[in-house]
Amino acid sequence: MHIQIVLFDGFDLLDAIAPYEVFIAATMYSNEKITVELVTAEGERMVKSGVNQLQIPASGKLDLSREGIILIPGASGSVDDDGPDSVPMKLKQATETELSGLLKEALKKPDILLSTVCGGSLILAMDGLLEGRHAVTHQMGMGLLSATDAIPVNARIVDDGDLVTGGGVTSGLDVALYLVERELGPRIAHAVEQLFEYERRGTVWRAVGNTLKEGPQDKLNKTTSDHSFIQADKEDNFLGRWDITISTPIGKLSVLLDLSSKDGQMEGIAKQGEEIVSLDNLMLKGDKLYWSMKVTKPMRLNLKFIVSIDKKNMYGEAKAGLLPSSKLAGHRIS
Repeated sequence: MHIQIVLFDGFDLLDAIAPYEVFIAATMYSNEKITVELVTAEGERMVKSGVNQLQIPASGKLDLSREGIILIPGASGSVDDDGPDSVPMKLKQATETELSGLLKEALKKPDILLSTVCGGSLILAMDGLLEGRHAVTHQMGMGLLSATDAIPVNARIVDDGDLVTGGGVTSGLDVALYLVERELGPRIAHAVEQLFEYERRGTVWRAVGNTLKEGPQDKLNKTTSDHSFIQADKEDNFLGRWDITISTPIGKLSVLLDLSSKDGQMEGIAKQGEEIVSLDNLMLKGDKLYWSMKVTKPMRLNLKFIVSIDKKNMYGEAKAGLLPSSKLAGHRIS
């Protein structure tokens, strides 16, 4: 079994090193040959981590011709701003390297098991690779998983077949131990647990077994999400065509909005370049208009908007999970 742990600039040390130690420990107990390698998308180099910029050597380039496990760690950095040292920016920067294309190809290969720790799943999600897939990440990133049309599962580990994802930073130990159990058997995983004096936490979630009975909170959430109301006396203020700009941390987006009313229900579309999408869940509360909208640039996201108007001007913000809010400003053109 060959395991490749992929490093990128800003990666979290514990996300990568904890699984590395688990896999190395497994080699002591298994009759099967196990090799573990730290790699990058670019090849052999020193990789600067997000923890005090500590550098770790990667021995080679991610090799998709090798069957086995590929593990993607998350990033370490600030979670309070949208600067270059922030976790979202480091994860986004990782998607702008050769890693993006390699991961797309890896998901197509039946002899490769892709796994992630913490924010590693967000790297896949930002590239639209988790659409319709069950996954987990750090609790602060679960909203972003939803925004990229993944199916977030609040579990320590989620096994979605050829994709295994882990939650917060310490889940790297649990993910690696589960992978050892899944690929080499429970006796070897148990031996590593005894060596580390650590017991894996939580139940591994898989889409098998009996389905859950819908609970009262699920019914409430469904009722709330399906219910929309428009205050007709204020609706006319928003109707028309708007030229807006969304200032995201990674560039400005120019969007044309067309808001109209049909049979007493507000509806709308947005045009970004040649792409036209509908505005979902339009809802007017007080003097603020809410909606959600799917975009593909600068990444695949389901953005949630809240806007107000001042005469012929529109202003507000767009939000997607843990990504910083993006300011919105525009004006009426008809």
